[in-house]
Amino acid sequence: MATARDAAPERPHYWVVPVVRGLLAIVPAAAITFSQNHSAGFGLIVFGAWAVVSGLVVGALSLRLLDGRGIRSLFAIIAVVTVVAGLLALTVPGGLPFLLYLVSVWAAVTGFVELYAGLRTRGRSPVARDWIAVGAFTALLALVFLLLPPDAVTAVGLLGGYLVIVGVFLVIGGLSLKWAANQTADGAPAAGTEQQS
Repeated sequence: MATARDAAPERPHYWVVPVVRGLLAIVPAAAITFSQNHSAGFGLIVFGAWAVVSGLVVGALSLRLLDGRGIRSLFAIIAVVTVVAGLLALTVPGGLPFLLYLVSVWAAVTGFVELYAGLRTRGRSPVARDWIAVGAFTALLALVFLLLPPDAVTAVGLLGGYLVIVGVFLVIGGLSLKWAANQTADGAPAAGTEQQS
């Protein structure tokens, strides 16, 4: 019999979370791609709007579809930090230095928290590898923005690139979780699940 610690942290319909999260990331990526305005102000508006919506929607879905107080707390932290960063981007007047600082701090905090969540659940859940990958990529974004030469076009372009890569990765990862769950339902029991005696 699996203990609560050994049980997978996500519920059966958790695949919805990465798919929604990915789609929400693709929208601002498209806005950046098709806009000729790559100013710091535009970057702050796009990042801010995405962060508020994504933090609220994905945070609510994660809290509903994750089990275990520890993992739920980690994703609650990610949601709160994302919403706060979005609100700051939308309300605090600032130029390129503020954009670089805000995105780097947001990416460092959320990236390392998600990376930790993935490492903590590795071996118990197939979603752990996606959390590790997205967390590491987000933490890398923090380093890039921290070390980036002060250039608004490059910064906004890199933000758009990050959003499209993470968005596509999450949609594919979420659909893979759904398909794996469907195959498990049609065939053998999922790994890590055992019949109770």
